[in-house]
Amino acid sequence: MSTTTSPLHAGSRTRALLNKVPEVTIWFWVIKILCTTVGESFADWIVVDLGVGLINTTLIFTVVLATVLAWQIRLLRYNAFSYWLTVVVLSITGTLYTDILTDRYGVNLAITTPIAAGLLAVVFGIWYAKEGTLSIHSITTIPREAFYWLAILVTFALGTAAGDWTLELTGWSPGTAVLLPLALLAATVLGWRLGANAVLAFWIAYVLTRPLGANLGDWLAVPKDLGGRNLGTAGTSAVFLAAILATVIYLAIRKPDVIENVKVRDPDAPRSIRRERQMLAYFGAVAVAAITVLAVANSRPHTAFSAQEEASSGPVEQLTPQQANAKFPATDIAAFAKIAQDTLDLVAAGDQPGALARIKDLETAWDDAQPRLKPLDKAAWGFLDSEIDDALSAVRARTPDIATERAALTALTTSLAR
Repeated sequence: MSTTTSPLHAGSRTRALLNKVPEVTIWFWVIKILCTTVGESFADWIVVDLGVGLINTTLIFTVVLATVLAWQIRLLRYNAFSYWLTVVVLSITGTLYTDILTDRYGVNLAITTPIAAGLLAVVFGIWYAKEGTLSIHSITTIPREAFYWLAILVTFALGTAAGDWTLELTGWSPGTAVLLPLALLAATVLGWRLGANAVLAFWIAYVLTRPLGANLGDWLAVPKDLGGRNLGTAGTSAVFLAAILATVIYLAIRKPDVIENVKVRDPDAPRSIRRERQMLAYFGAVAVAAITVLAVANSRPHTAFSAQEEASSGPVEQLTPQQANAKFPATDIAAFAKIAQDTLDLVAAGDQPGALARIKDLETAWDDAQPRLKPLDKAAWGFLDSEIDDALSAVRARTPDIATERAALTALTTSLAR
């Protein structure tokens, strides 16, 4: 969708020199979805398949993001290569930031999603208070560009959380889950066509493309028995990175997305404030309909998609304690065993809050060690990972059962014994 633009001075080249973003054409949305898909699949490939680990990958891409942003901000006008490289890196980094909250610190997606939405509202509020507009056609100063990129980073984090929460609430496969953001995007375009505020419609669509692209990436990557196409995260990333590169080369050569080359509506054309207010009610109705669909899906018996993924990998090979830890460094195993025993002692003493805090130490230590340990013995790592998951689930249960906690923790300490 395209939004109204306002030239700085008639016949002046000031805007051409300073404008830092592309016009919102069909090319914009095509490449945006490609970028969001890469954000999901490429992050998973590095973290899991390459065994770099969530924290290390996040640190790497935070440095890459700072470097790319510094390059982008130093430019005097829109450049297709730098702009879309920044979007790709922001997509990956935003995904990683959300994953840290949910996977590393155990923050529920029901909490992460509204936090991200609230943060985006704060960014927009400060941006509008400082600059008086949220239009992407006004990105002509460094402060406005800074707000723009910050808002985009938060939209990726919000879209990641909302998309993952949808899978958790409904049990839908990624292929099915694609339909919801796709329908909401269609409703947003319709609202814009009917007279909704163009800036509002743009940012709604920008958020929605994140779960759409992420679910599309998962659909292509996951095995066929989960409704996917079994390309894997590496294959999916390669396909979409190639598509992004080809599209950016085309944009750089033909420049169909440079604002000065795109014919837009008369910037002085009157807008109907009444119609914009009516369309706010329309967007509200669409939101209510989406919530209703999620509520109905959640009320039906289902298994979260993450659990389906684990089940699809087949049963974990059962190992003896010697088989489970023989190839791992003794210092690591001793540290894990100490935390597991401490947690078991706290459970036995009736100190559930203490057990919760201590088992968190185990989760953190295990995740930190994954890049080092998993390559040493994948079967043993998978076995111990399963037992740690059982212990975490038992201790963190909504209504903990002491017998279940003791059984899971005893099995874990036994497997860690040397």
